[in-house]
Amino acid sequence: MSRPLTGNAPWGSTPEGSPEEALKFYTDRFDALAFEVHLLEQRIAAGKLSPEEATTTVKALREQVSTANAVGDLTGLAARLDATAPVIAIQREAKRVEKAQRTAESKVEKDKIVAEAEKLARGNDWRNGANRLRDLLDQWKVLPRLDRTTDDVLWKRFSSARTTYTRRRKAHFAEEHEKRDGARVIKERLAAEAESLSTSTEWGPTAGRYRDLMRDWKAAGPAPRDIDDELWKRFRGAQDAFFGARDAANAELDREFAANAVVKEEIPVEAEKLVPVTDLDAAKKTFRDLADRWDAAGKVPRDRMKDLEARIRKVEQAIRSVEDDQWKRSDPEKSARADDIVSKLEAGIADEQAKLDKATAAGDAKRVKQLEESLANKQAFLEMARKAAEDFS
Repeated sequence: MSRPLTGNAPWGSTPEGSPEEALKFYTDRFDALAFEVHLLEQRIAAGKLSPEEATTTVKALREQVSTANAVGDLTGLAARLDATAPVIAIQREAKRVEKAQRTAESKVEKDKIVAEAEKLARGNDWRNGANRLRDLLDQWKVLPRLDRTTDDVLWKRFSSARTTYTRRRKAHFAEEHEKRDGARVIKERLAAEAESLSTSTEWGPTAGRYRDLMRDWKAAGPAPRDIDDELWKRFRGAQDAFFGARDAANAELDREFAANAVVKEEIPVEAEKLVPVTDLDAAKKTFRDLADRWDAAGKVPRDRMKDLEARIRKVEQAIRSVEDDQWKRSDPEKSARADDIVSKLEAGIADEQAKLDKATAAGDAKRVKQLEESLANKQAFLEMARKAAEDFS
């Protein structure tokens, strides 16, 4: 027996119209609910809702199904909604595992960030450290948060490292600024002194003073860049002016000394004929005359001086070597010592010979052999001593 479709039906009031129209009204309601349930099932299966969002949506739709004034299998719809609970539970567990993994990875990354930041805070990389700390901060911001306690502890370490580095960096550059300012004062004085010496014609002393100024310039350290460059131009310009004038003056002197070189070139040629020395006294007298001519000839160009002086000094050393050798051979003290050694060796050999004769007479073969060996050694030393003594005779 069918229910009436007009008036106050058990599922609610019906709109005016035919029974078919009334039935369609309530079946359409069911169809709309069924579509929502189907759509929700798809979204849950595709993971497009978080477990929390899925649970809330299922609960709300379940309430709608439970209280719906509709015609259709409402019980089946409710069962389908209830069937999503295990799927949501699995997704919730997967999300929990995924979150735990992300948290663990975030912990590892944040530990690395903190360790690097603390290393930078202890170091002196003032050029790149600040940029690197900014990069580390950007990395920190995109990492998932940890539990509050752990995250706060790591953040405090990271923040403290950044603060320490920034404080030390500022102190460093403040000190550098002070040093550069001190260097500026020193270099201004050095540049002024260099300029005052640029017209000096005291070539030797002034060149030495420029070397001292250059040493002080290097020791002063850098001044502020733009000022340092300007002061260096002044210092180097003054230095170049002095040494340019000195080189020009020396070049002029070299031209004047060219004639002297012609004279001096002949002297080593004559001196070299004295070697090897055969007559020491004659060689010494001739060399003294050549030395006087050498001094009288005057200075020569610097590029010739070393070669010419080396040749004349070589002859001088050869003569001196012969003279020293003769003195050694005629040294009375050494001659006396050589004669004394010969006498002692001769006496020792005579004593050794007497012992050998005695051992031979006694037939002591072992003793004879020892004494013969000792006697042979002493005779060899005697020969050498006699030759040495002859060198002093």
